[in-house]
Amino acid sequence: MSSKVYFARLKINANCENTLSKIKRLFDAAGLGDLLHENDLTAIKLHFGERGNDSFISPVHVRQVTDMVSSAGAHPFLTDTNTLYSGSRHNSMNHLITAIEHGFGYAVTRAPLVIADGLCGTNYREVPINGRHFETVKIAGDILDSSSMIVLSHFKGHGLAGFGGAIKNIAMGCASIAGKMDQHKGLQPMVNDRKCTGCGSCEIACLYSAIVLQDELSSIAHDQCIGCGECMTVCPTDAIEFDWDRNVGPFLEMMTEYALGAVSGKEGRVGYMNFLMNITPDCDCVPWSDNVIVPDIGILASVDPVAIDHASYDLVNCQQGIRGSKLQANFLPGEDKFRGASEHTRGEVQFLYGEEIGLGSNDYELIEI
Repeated sequence: MSSKVYFARLKINANCENTLSKIKRLFDAAGLGDLLHENDLTAIKLHFGERGNDSFISPVHVRQVTDMVSSAGAHPFLTDTNTLYSGSRHNSMNHLITAIEHGFGYAVTRAPLVIADGLCGTNYREVPINGRHFETVKIAGDILDSSSMIVLSHFKGHGLAGFGGAIKNIAMGCASIAGKMDQHKGLQPMVNDRKCTGCGSCEIACLYSAIVLQDELSSIAHDQCIGCGECMTVCPTDAIEFDWDRNVGPFLEMMTEYALGAVSGKEGRVGYMNFLMNITPDCDCVPWSDNVIVPDIGILASVDPVAIDHASYDLVNCQQGIRGSKLQANFLPGEDKFRGASEHTRGEVQFLYGEEIGLGSNDYELIEI
């Protein structure tokens, strides 16, 4: 049986319509209010954006969702977890400051801010899933303690995962720092000596002191490396990369297993909205926002994370790619835009493996409202 995914294009067809009203209509059409009970403590899971990034979901759009949650009699709070890498969201103090700087304060969103894994990322509990890679996963305590959850995802590219949508949002985004380390284990970056200029950017960026300069070239100590990939992000000459053929598939499977753990115990209590706007080639974790790879498309809503990500992926690939962006290939409608931006990625593993482990269905019905 196919899962229903509701879709609103950004194009305005009537004078009385706007994006804000479409968000509320999507929320109603997908039945997200029916997932909530009176006096629920409802987590609104989103990404506040790294300092320097400005392509995250607008707080004004988030406000429409918190209003709908409050109207259903529940009590919304905005939440995310601390990052594995250094940056403006590595601990909850700096994370909250970044969220407020980006406009997610109570005055705009009408919901308090809670960093779900605590001050330093140690507030988590083990959730059994009995997966191929993990028997248990480490999920943030305040995510587990919430009664219900609405997951708001900025759908965009990702240099390792292929794309970031609902599955990645609840997998990385609901895991503690230790859980994020679990998902990255086995990823071993390598330095291409022919490209390395010895600039030291990777050494400075590595929070775990796994990179040093030796003979004016970067060297990675793999016994200290956690596989977060931040060195790849900051390298100006693309001299650092993973063993894509061996590493990417297992990484995406591990990430998808974490997504399953994040919603365990909340069956019938989690809804999803994907925002296909500002579709950049990189995650909102980077401290910049690159040129978009396709035009803005619209917003989707569903109760199935696999179906909504698969539908989002298909909608992006139906677009004409934008020249002058990070796209190097696959510009034509129907071609894989995420591989056009990062040729080694295999983003489809997320929804294919997601269906295999019972996270959701790949068979979806797209219903335009």
